[in-house]
Amino acid sequence: MGLKMNLPTIALFLLLAAASAAGANINIRKYGAQVNSDITPALTKAWKDACQTPGTNTVVIPKGTYRLGAVQFMGPCKGHIELQVRGILLAPGDRGYFKSGSWVNFQRIDGFTLSGGGTFDAKGKHVWGKRSCSGIRYCGDLPISLRFDFITNGLIKDITSLDSKQFHINLLGCKNVTFQNVNVIAPDHSPNTDGIHIGRSTGIKIIDTKIATGDDCISLGDGSENILIKGVTCGPGHGISVGSLGKYKNEAPVVGVNVVNCTFINTQNGVRIKTWPNSFAGTASDMRFENLLMKNVSTSMLIDQLYCPWNQCKAQIPSKVKISNISFKNIRGTASTKDVVKLLCSKSFPCQDVKVTDIDVRYSGRDGPATFQCVNIKPTTSGRLYPPPCSSH
Repeated sequence: MGLKMNLPTIALFLLLAAASAAGANINIRKYGAQVNSDITPALTKAWKDACQTPGTNTVVIPKGTYRLGAVQFMGPCKGHIELQVRGILLAPGDRGYFKSGSWVNFQRIDGFTLSGGGTFDAKGKHVWGKRSCSGIRYCGDLPISLRFDFITNGLIKDITSLDSKQFHINLLGCKNVTFQNVNVIAPDHSPNTDGIHIGRSTGIKIIDTKIATGDDCISLGDGSENILIKGVTCGPGHGISVGSLGKYKNEAPVVGVNVVNCTFINTQNGVRIKTWPNSFAGTASDMRFENLLMKNVSTSMLIDQLYCPWNQCKAQIPSKVKISNISFKNIRGTASTKDVVKLLCSKSFPCQDVKVTDIDVRYSGRDGPATFQCVNIKPTTSGRLYPPPCSSH
């Protein structure tokens, strides 16, 4: 015999079920957090409670300025979880405070949102001028501001990363994560402050985002697959880079990269693919760079298989990274040097199936005209092309 319920009972049952699925908003002030104070313990406790509660739960950091120490937000959680940052979070200035290599670290979460319109201020100015990190060498012991490790089905939107000590944002082992309307801000002299670095991740989208920093606006390491970068404004910075690749053994392929409808302003490069000479074997393929606007950019299009910063390699030994199926289309604007296009491929593994269509980037300097260099490559060209392809060798 079935259970009979009248209409009011059914309505109440549905309401309770919906409330359970909806979860709750958890304000960190209920955990003792105060403006202009250290909220690390309160935020950590609020996250743990939200993570262990079924349904969709939101941890809210209200408007105001707060101090936040190094934290790890661990999953898995029992439901979708959102961290809504409405205020300004200040990192410790002393580099000696950080032991784990990151300031804010999100790990192993399926179903995650970071939002709120707030700011993560890493106070990088406290370390950029230090002697140990002001030179040209990489300063690896500085913390990454926002680290996302093994996040699945994530959305990061409407936040600002300010003055990171090292990388602003780093992804490792992530799947189906979207960045939308994110602001990344640091001066052009800030060292190693990549805006968003992606490694061994798939299905990553970066949309309608502004990045101004001292290194690559976006960098793609090995194992980056099915990446969409759309509507990004980059500058100052070093541009959008694939690589560097080939430095380490057993690097995973980079495949399926689409960079479309982006603008580059006063950057060292526009789009580039870079691999080490004397490298380990690897592949980079199926990439599309399309509808890009360059404003006073040094080199708009660059394939550099002779990438060797700090003279740390044997440059005379060709790269073993194979580059193929690359398309550059509808790229226009102005250059700050005459080296507008440089396609410098490996002698051992020349670039294959590279298409160049409708390029018009102008340079007006006295040492002109603009050049389009080709080494170990025979690109397929079509449409209007300026500078003329392979006009300098």
